[in-house]
Amino acid sequence: MTGRRSLAALAFVVSAGLIAMTIAGTAAAAGDREAAHSSSVWLSHQLRPDGTLENPLGGELPDHGLMLDLVFALHASGDGALAEPIMKFLDDQGHATDYFTWDGLAPGQGFDQIIVGGAAAKTLLAAQISGRDPRDFDGHDMVAETKATIRRSGVDVGRVSDYSKNPEWSDMVNNNANMFGQSLAVIGLAVAGENDQPAIDKMVTQQCSEGYFRIFFGYVQTPDGLKVSSCDEGKADGSSSPDGDATGLALSAMLAAKRAGAAGLDEPIARTVTWLKNNQTDGGGWGGGVGTEAPNTNSTGLIVQALADAGGAGPEVGRGTEFLKSAQAVESDAGTALAGHIGAIAYNPAAYQAARTGGIAGIDTWIRASAQASLGLSQIGFYALAKGEGPEPTPTTTTAAQGTTTAPPPTTATVTVQTPAPTTKPKAAVRQPAPAPKTVQAASKSSAAKLGAYLANKLVRGDHVEVTENDRTYVDYDATADLVLALHALGEQPEAVKKATEFLLTPDAINAYAHGAGQETGEAAYAEPLAKLVTLAEFQKSSDLANRLRAELAGLRGADGLFTDTGSFADSEDSVGRHTWAVLATVADPGQAIEALAARQCADGTFPEHMDEKDCESGDLASTAAAVTALNSRPFTDDAPVAQIPAEWSKERAAAFVKAISLLSTKPNGKGMVDDDGGAPSIALSASLAGARQAAGLDATGTSRTIGGMVLADGGLPRVPGGDSATDFGTSLVAAQGIAGRSWVNADGSPLSPVVRLPLTETKPVPVTAAQNAPWHPPLWSYFALGGAMVLAGLVLLLRRRLTQGVQ
Repeated sequence: MTGRRSLAALAFVVSAGLIAMTIAGTAAAAGDREAAHSSSVWLSHQLRPDGTLENPLGGELPDHGLMLDLVFALHASGDGALAEPIMKFLDDQGHATDYFTWDGLAPGQGFDQIIVGGAAAKTLLAAQISGRDPRDFDGHDMVAETKATIRRSGVDVGRVSDYSKNPEWSDMVNNNANMFGQSLAVIGLAVAGENDQPAIDKMVTQQCSEGYFRIFFGYVQTPDGLKVSSCDEGKADGSSSPDGDATGLALSAMLAAKRAGAAGLDEPIARTVTWLKNNQTDGGGWGGGVGTEAPNTNSTGLIVQALADAGGAGPEVGRGTEFLKSAQAVESDAGTALAGHIGAIAYNPAAYQAARTGGIAGIDTWIRASAQASLGLSQIGFYALAKGEGPEPTPTTTTAAQGTTTAPPPTTATVTVQTPAPTTKPKAAVRQPAPAPKTVQAASKSSAAKLGAYLANKLVRGDHVEVTENDRTYVDYDATADLVLALHALGEQPEAVKKATEFLLTPDAINAYAHGAGQETGEAAYAEPLAKLVTLAEFQKSSDLANRLRAELAGLRGADGLFTDTGSFADSEDSVGRHTWAVLATVADPGQAIEALAARQCADGTFPEHMDEKDCESGDLASTAAAVTALNSRPFTDDAPVAQIPAEWSKERAAAFVKAISLLSTKPNGKGMVDDDGGAPSIALSASLAGARQAAGLDATGTSRTIGGMVLADGGLPRVPGGDSATDFGTSLVAAQGIAGRSWVNADGSPLSPVVRLPLTETKPVPVTAAQNAPWHPPLWSYFALGGAMVLAGLVLLLRRRLTQGVQ
């Protein structure tokens, strides 16, 4: 699936990921430095040796935005030495431009001319807080870069924006920068002594009369033409929902601008403080924006930091601090499943309590929550932090549960931005590699259990996968569905399966995933998402829901058996993989869908990538594995598979199945692996074939054993065997059926059963056409390896997201 996965990821904006930011002001309440320090030590252990964090999206680029959140949190607690590996990676090694430009997506193509406004502002603030030279950071003057993102004319005047320095590429860039980038720019420029009044004024227009700020800019038509709407003007079209995170960050920005000399901010600051105080929950926490309204540590940490900086909210700050601490793993948890995670802060207190017995599920969520929550524990504003007025550096000795590791404090105090840059870059503090974090069921020795734990840990708050790009975080419904089915194939993590399935089958998730809610302007329906939801509902035994979704899916099927999406984001590529999903979900009454699939078989027995390819000589193996599974499936039955071609099968279906499965049986080598066109074993391709082959009765234990031996320390799989051994989420998802030696079709509780089990005992020969008797030729696959295709797909997805979405 191409466009659909992109749309699914964009369909639902999650403020929990949008809130990974930080601010500056003067030191206020003392907070709880010990708790903040404990969180910082844990956070530092989540870094890879090169100072990076894995991007939940996968691919080559790390999660730059989250890495900068760690920089803010570690410096705020007095543990800035632990952040030096991150700054070394970004500044000394020249990777900052991978973040605030498009260059990292396609290096050397000139995309460093496309600037991401919010990312540039965040990079500026990180340089200031870390004591680096903001006017020579990765060779860039980040003060000038940030000022250049502020529009000086047109409808966006005063707005921090994404833009292209190269006029020829201007049409490629959609300006979707939001209030996070706006606030960060105001803070960074205030710290640099260069308050930008148009940017400050534009920020203040995004405060509603009640006192809160919205997160996204909008437009309104006036007699004089189009203009950026104010928060109050946006209420008419529903675009001005309160956002606690945007409000907290905007408060910090106004405080920074005021301290740098800006006038006229007393009234909006007072209204913001009043709104925040009035909207604290009884438990002491605050929620974020749409989708994260419930109190959580991400939002609370950001707001507590800002209120402490503003002053006059002592009781509220105190209750907020206690809320944060109620979700933190402490020394008394050494005897629980959190023993290896002392200092970590959960998304909310309930998630912390659940992790004490079940372990951490969704390590990325804990990292994000800890980084932002720690700001509320440190209670040092962004402005003061960036001006070098933060806490004195503290020794960073870990607890015994984490392994004894000491990072020496810096030899000098934090350097302010006014201090001339040193002639050489500061070196990262030396420390031993951190032990791998414990994961769910980490003690298990089986490869299936390890992979199951790895996948479960990718579920944010235990029930969905998120995609983060430039601090914008979205639910990836498609990856969540694939992950659930992977766990079904493995037979692992039943609680994670249950929670994620329940999440996907909520009305909001169904509308976003299968109908494009939030993106489509009219009615829409998508075949592949509907098919996967039908399957999940059947696994959950939700027959009524499954039947309703199946009826919607059948409504997309034409007389020719093909499924046609409706809506602006309809999938026009109609891949064989997409079609097979729809066949599997409607197999009890497939119409002409199975015959349409059989008719697409290429001369050599493979199936093409797309359903519009006919009379092909050769197709691709991944599509062939999917087609074999669809051709050989029926609704669940207790009857055993037969060893003969069923009489009710058409001769075209029978011939297509026999030819394809015969070809697949010849592909694996002695170790159960399938090579790509370059002659190298492909984990993803081998796993895909293993599931299809096992469903037809062929042995897949060789594949299971070989791929199982490739599981890395964190439980995931690398993209390429014997490569750099970096875990790849996409490969790990596909690899599940290879390690399990079966696909989800054969899993316990599956709504499907195989029809035929090889070897066949049919004495009557199956009719074979002359074309099918043609000699076999090596398939001219459109990719040299599925792993390589995943990398390319990731780049395309990132580029598409850059074109359609802004940066916080």
